[in-house]
Amino acid sequence: MSEKKTLEELTKYFKDEFKTKIISIDIKKRAAGSKKLETSTIWMKIDKTVFKDVIKHLIKYQYPHLAVISGNDLGKNIELIYHFTVNYGERLKEINLHISVELPKSKPEIESICDLIPGALITEREKQEFLGVKIKGIPDNRKLFLPDDWPDDVYPWRRDETGPEKYYKNLHEVNKK
Repeated sequence: MSEKKTLEELTKYFKDEFKTKIISIDIKKRAAGSKKLETSTIWMKIDKTVFKDVIKHLIKYQYPHLAVISGNDLGKNIELIYHFTVNYGERLKEINLHISVELPKSKPEIESICDLIPGALITEREKQEFLGVKIKGIPDNRKLFLPDDWPDDVYPWRRDETGPEKYYKNLHEVNKK
């Protein structure tokens, strides 16, 4: 684990290794709290082909804290955002690092990071159930949030034909038989 700690060093660390596979990096700094202490955030969008390597590279830099993986239905693609913190627990030195990757809806697959960060299991299972993303290599792919009888091809966070619209639109009519 490296002792690099600054925002600039972290950004350079990824740019040097992945060059054009990093689609974009956006650095945000803002003052927070009554004392207006600065917080730093890096939004990094990467090519899907280097996803697992980026996570491994991050771990070499410093083992990160994974808060959650969020997801969005973007139309033709599904976006997953991995929300990490480096320098976790070091007051005024924490850096929020959000790694974004887009997956085509025609084949929404990504590798599990549970072998690297075991705590990712719950949030990966959530993305499988709610967005229909296939997490390759996930150690436990059972349903966790949706009932066992929930249809396998309906994803509550999707905004397309696989979304839940047909299930929630007429719930008020369920007991009118």
